[in-house]
Amino acid sequence: MKKSIWIAISVILILVIATPFVFIYLLNNGNPYTKYVANKSVPVYLEEKGYTESDLVESHYVEPKHRTNKDFYHGHYQVVFKDERDVTYYYGITKKGKQVKQFCEKDKLLPDGVTDIFEGGTMHSEENCISSLENRN
Repeated sequence: MKKSIWIAISVILILVIATPFVFIYLLNNGNPYTKYVANKSVPVYLEEKGYTESDLVESHYVEPKHRTNKDFYHGHYQVVFKDERDVTYYYGITKKGKQVKQFCEKDKLLPDGVTDIFEGGTMHSEENCISSLENRN
């Protein structure tokens, strides 16, 4: 009987101590599953669109600090193309069907060094882009 009480107390203590560390990890790094899905899906999607690794300056998973479209996983995939270095594109993964979609909002680096959110057409914009800022309730 005493042994089972000590085991229960130990498990509760471990949970109480570990919970803040897990919470801080998730806040800083995002959901590991979302990161895995994005890192596997978006490069394949870009390859299917005809882009190669040599067309990209930068491509990696990012965790936005604001609320996004609730039909998509929270983490995004950020891409900068070599022939358009002043525009950063974002791609998301739908929760249903795990489809990759380009977000309409892009970050554009202005000549004065300020980054602005831009939704207009650019060299690599897709016709069927989705707004990451809609459907956020």
